[in-house]
Amino acid sequence: MNKKFRLFFILLLCFGLAFLASCGNNENDETEKEETTDKGDDLLSKVKDEGKLLIGTEGTYPPFTFHDDKGDLTGFDVEIAKEVAKRLDVEPEFLETQWDAMFAGLDAKRFDMIANQVGIREDRQEKYDFSDPYITSAAVLVVPKDNENIKNFEDIKGLKSAQSLTSNYGDIAKQYGAELVGVEGFNQAIELLNSGRVDVTINDKLTVLDYLKQRPDANVKIASTHDDASQSGLMFRKNSDTLVEEVNKALKDMIDDGTYLKISEKWFGEDVLK
Repeated sequence: MNKKFRLFFILLLCFGLAFLASCGNNENDETEKEETTDKGDDLLSKVKDEGKLLIGTEGTYPPFTFHDDKGDLTGFDVEIAKEVAKRLDVEPEFLETQWDAMFAGLDAKRFDMIANQVGIREDRQEKYDFSDPYITSAAVLVVPKDNENIKNFEDIKGLKSAQSLTSNYGDIAKQYGAELVGVEGFNQAIELLNSGRVDVTINDKLTVLDYLKQRPDANVKIASTHDDASQSGLMFRKNSDTLVEEVNKALKDMIDDGTYLKISEKWFGEDVLK
């Protein structure tokens, strides 16, 4: 074998070994990238790694999520979410926003989940994941106390109804032909009703009963209760399977050991899951 041929053979061999090493490194890099991506997409891992659960809520919707006389965030949903976080062994961090902005906040990954009595509906299930139901309640029609003309949902056709525009209750108002007046939450709806700027509002029965209990002299009343009760769940972005599974386990454990009933009776005097 002459020198030129030998040199060519050695160079070819070195090139081949370098190519194989490069391929191996690329494969390792791709594997590491995939593992990193998979871990990054696992919301439960993110929550555990950061040690906190980011929770979107209104903070203006008693008795579910509101501020008490000391200014502290409290309510049924707040306590449920805190207990869930405790059982996940992470800290709850509540981020308050208006109802209509909560969904956008979840989409933008500002929150890991929403705890705000969000009704489980088919159209929402197409875009979001939900926990198992943790509350059941019916919609009620609220009118001024001295109004004797509005007695049922059929009577609101053509009337102004104060509603959060993307809520279940807004949908019910539209279904019966009311003209929707957008509000940021329950308190604003009651303010508009009391000031005569709207004719009615449709809202959650438990919320209205709590309001009337806290304000027995309130100038509003329940005119009618809707036949269909709705269920609410904690809401997540799609493909949050691992976190939803752990949250469902926490909810089940809370129900089984009596913690859920204790929280429910504290706020409503009864089991509101049934």
